[in-house]
Amino acid sequence: MTPAPDKPDKPDSPAKPAPPRNPLNPKKLLLSKWTAVAPRNKERHFLVVRVIEPDPPAVRIEQVELQAIHSGRTRLMPWRELTDGLQWRQGWV
Repeated sequence: MTPAPDKPDKPDSPAKPAPPRNPLNPKKLLLSKWTAVAPRNKERHFLVVRVIEPDPPAVRIEQVELQAIHSGRTRLMPWRELTDGLQWRQGWV
């Protein structure tokens, strides 16, 4: 009797890839366009209208101001949140 051929090990479920990240330079964010993956209040498309410069210029940029295209509302947020591919897509998709 011949032995059964070795079966390659297959995982039961495929490994989940890490969430996509958008490489960003905070100095180049001004007037960039963004799409929220999960829109709230019909606000899906946004524009970076201001990059908040820190008081001492040697400190890193931490926040940006986004303006919703639909409503015109603005909100401040840490610019690094835009790198989360599960929440934001670069451009108007």
